[in-house]
Amino acid sequence: MSERFRLADNEVIDVGKGKRRHWRRWVLIAIALLLLILFRSLGIYLSAAWFSSLGLSSVYWYIFKLKLGLFLGFVFATAVLLRAAFWLLERHFRSHALEKRTIVVNNQPVQISPERFVRPASWIIAILFALFYGLDMKSAWQTFALYVNQAQVATLDPIFHKPVSFYLFSLPFYDLISSWLITLAFVVLCAAIVYTLLAAAPQITKANGESTSKRSFAPVSVALAAFLILLAWQTYLARFPYLWEDHQTFTGVSFSEAQYSLPALRLVAIALLVAAAVALLNAFTRRGLKLLLFGLALPLAVFVVGVLLVPAYVTSFIVKPNELGRETPYIEENIAWTRRAFGLEQVELREFQADNSVESLDLNANQPTLDNIRLWDWHALQDTLKQIQAIRTYYDFPDVDVDRYRLSDTTRQMMIAAREIDLKKLPDASRNWINEKLIYTHGYGITMNTANGFTPEGMPRFVVSDMPITSSSPEVKVTRPEIYFGQETNSDVYVKTKQKEFDFPQGEANTYTTYEGTGGIQIGGRGRRMLLAWALGDLSKLPFSDDVTPESRVLIHRNIREMVNGIAPFLIYDNDPYIIVNSEGRLFWMLDAFTESATYPYARHQPVGLNNVNYIRNSVKVVIDAYNGTVHFYVFDANDPLIQTYRATFPALFEDAGQMPADLRNHVRYPETLIRAQGEIYGLYHTQSPKVFFQREDVWNVAQQISLDDQNRKQVTSIDPYFVLMQLPGEQIRNEFVLILPFTPASRNNMIGWMAGRCDGENYGRLLIYNFPKSRLIDGPLQIEARIDQNAQLSSQFTLWNQQGSHVLRGHLLVIPIGSSLLYVEPVYLKAESSPMPELRLVVLAIQDRLGYGQTFAEAMTNLFGEAKPTTEPKPGEQPAKPAEAPPKPGASPTPGENAQQLINKAVQELEDYQRLTSQGKLGEAGQKLEQHKRTMEELKRVSSKSP
Repeated sequence: MSERFRLADNEVIDVGKGKRRHWRRWVLIAIALLLLILFRSLGIYLSAAWFSSLGLSSVYWYIFKLKLGLFLGFVFATAVLLRAAFWLLERHFRSHALEKRTIVVNNQPVQISPERFVRPASWIIAILFALFYGLDMKSAWQTFALYVNQAQVATLDPIFHKPVSFYLFSLPFYDLISSWLITLAFVVLCAAIVYTLLAAAPQITKANGESTSKRSFAPVSVALAAFLILLAWQTYLARFPYLWEDHQTFTGVSFSEAQYSLPALRLVAIALLVAAAVALLNAFTRRGLKLLLFGLALPLAVFVVGVLLVPAYVTSFIVKPNELGRETPYIEENIAWTRRAFGLEQVELREFQADNSVESLDLNANQPTLDNIRLWDWHALQDTLKQIQAIRTYYDFPDVDVDRYRLSDTTRQMMIAAREIDLKKLPDASRNWINEKLIYTHGYGITMNTANGFTPEGMPRFVVSDMPITSSSPEVKVTRPEIYFGQETNSDVYVKTKQKEFDFPQGEANTYTTYEGTGGIQIGGRGRRMLLAWALGDLSKLPFSDDVTPESRVLIHRNIREMVNGIAPFLIYDNDPYIIVNSEGRLFWMLDAFTESATYPYARHQPVGLNNVNYIRNSVKVVIDAYNGTVHFYVFDANDPLIQTYRATFPALFEDAGQMPADLRNHVRYPETLIRAQGEIYGLYHTQSPKVFFQREDVWNVAQQISLDDQNRKQVTSIDPYFVLMQLPGEQIRNEFVLILPFTPASRNNMIGWMAGRCDGENYGRLLIYNFPKSRLIDGPLQIEARIDQNAQLSSQFTLWNQQGSHVLRGHLLVIPIGSSLLYVEPVYLKAESSPMPELRLVVLAIQDRLGYGQTFAEAMTNLFGEAKPTTEPKPGEQPAKPAEAPPKPGASPTPGENAQQLINKAVQELEDYQRLTSQGKLGEAGQKLEQHKRTMEELKRVSSKSP
């Protein structure tokens, strides 16, 4: 029976009704919390099941337990510390800060009780900060894991003489704990000030107000002392980041910082401890505000004088007039540590003569290199594959990769692309649950073509193609073409169901299959099915589907980038995964993974992807089965302290490089991301002379090239690293897979050298630098592009093609070192506006003082070198190249005595002949006709000038 109270004006309050509302509110809160826990538990259940299907349960549960422990630990620690501090303040101020008091509002006295507001506020603040730091520390689990499992590195930095492991593992942990504690101390200090102000107001009219005020100020002094002690610790830690601070000239501690700023920061930390002692003394002696202000003024004065004024004076009047001499020892450290951080200290330097003579190319000895020069630009090939190999609109080729395979006992450079399914491209009428989840579950097969092979129609010369898979080479076979895990497989699907899966189209009919792999999470019984349906957001379909059986499996996280980021989010991944066919005909993805840091001592920072790092190692190769989804992390740099620490943290995750199967190991390659970062750093840090480094006398840039944007406008960009199958100068290996990056001097276009990352066998990971002679100029890519643009015949041909309902697509210019010289290669495609399929129309070749082109590589070689060029025997299964046309001969001169009308008729005929020959692709004859036309026009001009 509810209790009722009657107030003035017959107003009645039902106390029982108020209690019911109170309990109803708590019930709603409890239900909301229960649902939140339930939904979170479903996510945990699904993630645990996925990791278990990969055989990596230990990885998931280690991270889960660590995150949970950090969340609960810091929630508890934060709440306890804050509530304990607030309780002590409440107890200290209860008699005079929280007592009831009367204030005047609108000339009316109002009685308030601060305790009614302060105590709930203290609980709310403690809970909010506890939740915030619980979540924040949970997300920083890697910092704690690295600190606990850190590998020791004996190398000491030159300033503080601490091991590198301190900066990679310990310092981030100390910074995190310091930031947490100093924030809590600041909150307590603010609370103490609030309590002191509340206590001061009612006491100032009392006789003992002054002594009470001093007693009220004691907690502020204690809180301030705690805050100053923690600030001293943070100031001590703040000295270390000077080791990787980027200055205008170099990175790391400078002369003025080493001699003045860092010692001054140490003095500031000591002064803060002195100030903390003064604050504690003030708390117990109650000397008032003056002593406290004196204590605070000491560290502030030391900071202003020692950290701001003195270093500024030294930098301006001592260092700047003698900067090279003062900074030389620190520049030397910066050079040495940066080269070490980016793996450049073991670079092998070689000289490359880059001779101009034809003989220096040694064409006969380097025939394998010529046979493997890549003429297919991957953008052009991708567009072509989408037209002739996609077969259906829902298939796509998201990428084209370069690799090498053995064909007829010869290693050939290949272009390989995976045919993946894109469910977004299904016809609208087919977009239903059955099709998207049960039938269209996977992509199918690959295409593989030689990097320089073309059919007479200008199409790729395929080794592997079509559906069903066909192969023209017995060395390359695909026995398991289905791609269930790839770069565009972003949806969940159910396999091993009663519904047959679409495999590939074949004529009017389709071919179907059933998944036979081991991947995915088993559906199981009805209870498990309901849990999976709820976790997957598929409650309306999965529980009621007759096609899905207990033996069926659900494949989730099928995008390979999503997979690796979900398994090992502490690694950084390359943007270019590539697909491999192993010796058994199965398809695998290989993906390079990196360990990175931004706190390596004395090393310069470099943008790598979305991160700004000063240390990088390609420590891991990830291999993913495209059919089963099994994942293996192979360690290729066991000396990397970061990967040593991660191996200690997750021993079940990583395997030695020697455990990688040999048929996969044959396709390991130097990562483009790594060589691009190393190239950018090497451009400045190739010199080890502090004087040359300081004066920037010998800075290199990655060579630039001309490319087209989406609007077909020319733009100058840094050249992308490219793979070449070649014989490295000074090496005996005839066919070696190498990643090349050319260099030019800063602000100039001539080449100065090139970098080569080796990919094969025991030489994998070795970095070579070939330096050009500085006594003569070697043309760079932009200069070759300019020579192509300035060629009258090529320029007029490009103009003509661009006006005939099509546009010219120029492939990337490749600089190929051959013998002791360079060969420049640029394929030129014609892309019709009515069809997005480019066709190779020209191959442009150049050496230092010559330029030649033709419809085929053989024709271009003949036009560049003449008939002395060695012929290339056709490979098995390939059609022989068309006979090369002779180099164009000079056109005939106009016949003397011809009148103006005869010359006009002749010029018109010559122009028609030129247009006919160019449309037929007979560029040699067209060029000859164009030269003849020019002479006819000159003669016509001369004859016309003599006419009256």
